[in-house]
Amino acid sequence: MITRRFSVINHLSVTQKLVLSFAFVIIVGSILLSLPISHYANSPETSYLDHLFNAVSMVCVTGLSVVPVSKAYNGFGQIISILLIQTGGLGLVSLIAFSTYTLKNKLGLSDQDLLQSALSRDNQKDLKAYLFNVYKITFSIEALAALVIMTDFIPRFGLGHGIFNSLFLAVSAFCNAGFDNLGTNSLQDYATNPTINLSVAFLIMSGGLGFAVWIDLIQMIRCYIKDRPRNWKLASRPFSNQSRLVLISTSCLLLGGTLLAWFLEMDNSKTIGTLNVWQQLLVSFFQTVTMRTAGFATISYTNANFTSNLLFMIQMFIGGGPGGTAGGIKVTTASIMFLLFKSVLSGNSRVVFRNRIISNKTVMQAFTVILFYLTMLLVGYVILLQTNPTLSPLALLFESVSAIATVGVSMDLTSSLNTMGRLVIMALMFIGRVGPITVLLSLMTKKEKHVSYAPTHISVG
Repeated sequence: MITRRFSVINHLSVTQKLVLSFAFVIIVGSILLSLPISHYANSPETSYLDHLFNAVSMVCVTGLSVVPVSKAYNGFGQIISILLIQTGGLGLVSLIAFSTYTLKNKLGLSDQDLLQSALSRDNQKDLKAYLFNVYKITFSIEALAALVIMTDFIPRFGLGHGIFNSLFLAVSAFCNAGFDNLGTNSLQDYATNPTINLSVAFLIMSGGLGFAVWIDLIQMIRCYIKDRPRNWKLASRPFSNQSRLVLISTSCLLLGGTLLAWFLEMDNSKTIGTLNVWQQLLVSFFQTVTMRTAGFATISYTNANFTSNLLFMIQMFIGGGPGGTAGGIKVTTASIMFLLFKSVLSGNSRVVFRNRIISNKTVMQAFTVILFYLTMLLVGYVILLQTNPTLSPLALLFESVSAIATVGVSMDLTSSLNTMGRLVIMALMFIGRVGPITVLLSLMTKKEKHVSYAPTHISVG
């Protein structure tokens, strides 16, 4: 019987294995979180659906929750939460592969395809070395940032709780999960604390850039140290165009988003209007960073202006870099659409970046990802409107975008959703985490059909 089950699993497609791996971790995690051993003695009354919701949010590194971690789960439950977040951020597939390589076993070709897809790699070259580098980068950055956070948390919470809370926050921030074990209002109590703000922002950006960018950066630094070229331009030769596009687009989004958020909220006394200029810029910068699918908040979005929340939803939809812990359509997808628009306006028939042509296949994939996200978002939002008619339409839209982009910020709405609403949000979180990978895989595995037809004319606009 067991052999037959393994045979069935081996015959599944790569996309089916990816979906099942996430679903398996979610089910196991929800069961563990629902056990009495995971709860405080005086924790609020919860149902299995509440724990399932939290498990989906943790594995899909979103951050939405119907029961705050600090209120529901004790030390054991919070350790389970950390493991679910880390597993969701790095991916179950990469964890299994890491264990296999560590035990000096070999991966089959189908497993290598699965790992390559989970890491958003376009080839299997040096896959083992790449995977080990991913884990080195992850644990090094999390440990370094946790040490910095400890300088604030240990005096505040004591040695034991200070260390544990620092590790929890560091793992959650790097994985862009948005969970914390500090209270019920995220990081609003630390809105003007530079140590916490900058450390968490650094972790969010590190996880959201994508591991390929980090590996390129490390190689560039090594090249510069080893060869001592006359300038950085020579040292950056091995830097890929994808990494360049991610860094350029991320920098533009962070700078533009910070300035826009500051301009829109600077006179709002309910958010940042009572702070000095430097504190306003710090809070505005943090909101821009966290909207890259992290889910932490240092202001209440119910008090933010409508225009600001619209800006935040756009930032959530874009997300972070490919091959990392962030969600959204990815900055590369948004950048390709911008480059396409630029090419059309300039009369160029091809999409170009740094004097290199981006293939039509890549452009079509970008279109498909955007259409997929918009379709799923619209379907989920309409169902939420129908099943939760008493709740704010704007707050429901904000919640829907946050869920499918795996961000995790909320206009204090999640706990007010009815059972159907929570099921819809869980579905959006799962689709937002697994959906784009499966869509791209289905596109990449299908053979191109070269069929010629007679042209026709259709007016546009």
